[in-house]
Amino acid sequence: MIPNLFASAKTGFARRFSRHLASLLFLGVLVVAGSTQLHAELNDEQQGIAAIVNDEIISTYDLLQRVKLVMVSSGIPNTPENIARVQPQILRSLIDERLKMQEAKRTNITVSDDEIDKAIAQIASRSNMTEPEVIEFLNKGGVEKSALVNQIRADLAWNKLVQQQFGGLVSVGDSDIDEVLRRMQEESNQPRYKVSEILLTYDLGQENEIMAGATRLVEQMRQGAPFEAVARQFSQSASAANGGDIGWVHASELPDAVADVVKNMYPGTISDPIKTRNGLYIISLGGKQSGTGADAMNDQYQLVQIVFPLSPDAPLSAVELRIKQTKEFMAAGATCENVSEAAGKYVGAVATPPKSVIASQLDPKLRQALSPMKVGDITEPLRSERGIEMVMLCGHIADEGGLPSRDAIDNNLYSQQISMMSRRHLRDLRRDAVIVVR
Repeated sequence: MIPNLFASAKTGFARRFSRHLASLLFLGVLVVAGSTQLHAELNDEQQGIAAIVNDEIISTYDLLQRVKLVMVSSGIPNTPENIARVQPQILRSLIDERLKMQEAKRTNITVSDDEIDKAIAQIASRSNMTEPEVIEFLNKGGVEKSALVNQIRADLAWNKLVQQQFGGLVSVGDSDIDEVLRRMQEESNQPRYKVSEILLTYDLGQENEIMAGATRLVEQMRQGAPFEAVARQFSQSASAANGGDIGWVHASELPDAVADVVKNMYPGTISDPIKTRNGLYIISLGGKQSGTGADAMNDQYQLVQIVFPLSPDAPLSAVELRIKQTKEFMAAGATCENVSEAAGKYVGAVATPPKSVIASQLDPKLRQALSPMKVGDITEPLRSERGIEMVMLCGHIADEGGLPSRDAIDNNLYSQQISMMSRRHLRDLRRDAVIVVR
């Protein structure tokens, strides 16, 4: 997961910073020699050994840098207690990255500096920042650029390796797609759930340890850490690329244990860790629907907002003038094409560019007012703190419900299979490795 660095730097960054890294923070250690938890108070000058992976050293400084990177990227509050809690999982992430890079080297897979630069440029673009601003933000958090580069390099190398070794083995046939469509059609009248997931897998003997880590993550997210950002940093599912979002699904599309929990969840809540055959799931429920049929809450509107400005304490004469002007404006029959020009005839009046919104995003009163309107109609003028406001309806696309396209189903099935092969290959590398945690 290329980290979501700006959860606390600028509003909304935690939800705009996206790209899936395969470096996953909950995988286990085979050989533990004198294992002790590294303290959060690790000094920057310390150059001790945190772990040895097939004779390659992970220094305590490497660990400290990654801790800082994860804290600023996941939205988890940067406190000594939280740092101490996530350090063991972050060390496992670094161990996995070494295994991935060793395997990439063995198979002659490389990542160029140009590929790294492009990835950082994508991070900057998606965060509405420049590349220098990204690096400056890292530096302010005590994170060197190399910490981000190393994580990106491991991700890109592992993705190349997985595609090279397993891409040709993945087969999604028409019959597979037909089966998914058939099931969806049969369940079209059954409830659907908007689900986001975090999947944490583990090896034999690690269940208690990973359960404890998962429980700590749930606590942090319930206290405000963004689910999307945490999913990108920690989840081992293919959905990590989307912040864990898997969209609208029926209960039958989820593991049985997960489905049982989701059915009893309320929108906006996060589940406790759920044990399944694949690992531990943490679920965030975004919403519920009665089925895949048309839903007016998903209707799309294109709206223009018209404002005739007035100060809250405007004298009666000014208010009366504005009322007269709005009546003239409405009687003139402005269209969506000339509404800006029509409003501009009145001093200070403005019409915003058309904006597309979903019905569920609208204020209930405005949604009710729009319901009977036709394209070109304008709502009744309302007095607000800004003046006299109206909304013009310039487009309406009613939700038709329906099923995903065959291509979308194909891509989803492919992602699931390639993700499973990736996890299995990393598990095999871990089992064959000699790993010592200091």
